[in-house]
Amino acid sequence: MRLVQVAQHADDLERAAGFYRALLGTPPAAVFDPPGLLFFDLDGVRLLLERGAPSALIYLRVDDMDAALARVADAEVVTPPRVIFTHDDDTLGPAGHDEWQAFVKDPDGNTVGLVEHRPRA
Repeated sequence: MRLVQVAQHADDLERAAGFYRALLGTPPAAVFDPPGLLFFDLDGVRLLLERGAPSALIYLRVDDMDAALARVADAEVVTPPRVIFTHDDDTLGPAGHDEWQAFVKDPDGNTVGLVEHRPRA
């Protein structure tokens, strides 16, 4: 079994497209409006932004936390970057890495988690 799609609420698809395009560094894969559907491809998992979807807490892996936050500099930072876990083995992340997380609000008020695995200093 494999995750296919995650849905997130978005009142304004154009505004959501701009935020997620900046954050993800890629344009939308598809837009269908009407009925109000916006898709991004996240390595084969679809991120659906839809007016009728409920809010979800999604976590996105980023290669560079600082660069990702800079791309959405106008976003409210709910929790600034910090180490939340050190991976001693490969159970939940690469061994020998610290897991950094930060949380921002998208334009519709949804919280989005950003995750970076950095080699342990």
